[in-house]
Amino acid sequence: MIIAVDFDGTIVEHKYPAIGKEIPFAIETLKKLQQERHFLILWSVREGRLLEEAVEFCRQRGLEFYAANKDYPEEERDHQGFSRKLKADLFIDDRNVGGIPDWGIIYEMIKEKKTFADIYSQQREENSSQKKKMQHM
Repeated sequence: MIIAVDFDGTIVEHKYPAIGKEIPFAIETLKKLQQERHFLILWSVREGRLLEEAVEFCRQRGLEFYAANKDYPEEERDHQGFSRKLKADLFIDDRNVGGIPDWGIIYEMIKEKKTFADIYSQQREENSSQKKKMQHM
């Protein structure tokens, strides 16, 4: 699967143009997804030096992206002042409707091929059965 991942607010806390503190489990989860043969593309508003800093931040932590702000490493970008749509199967971005779930849930969604609604329903059922058990004690 090709997965596009935002940087600011998704891998690190929002401090743009500075690099914020790493969000817990972001890098570890992304590295695990790579080990499972997913292609990761860094998809960020950052360009030029700021993009290079983000790529280097991840590289220093053992995370190498397949490409950054493009579909494949050799792609030549059109510099007309706007981004074109990336061809990815999945986008991980804190600007999703409803925000971003924690990285454990993101991993489960990808690994188990579940939607957020599937996981939310499952957690509600588990919580409901735990409450029933507690009431019978």
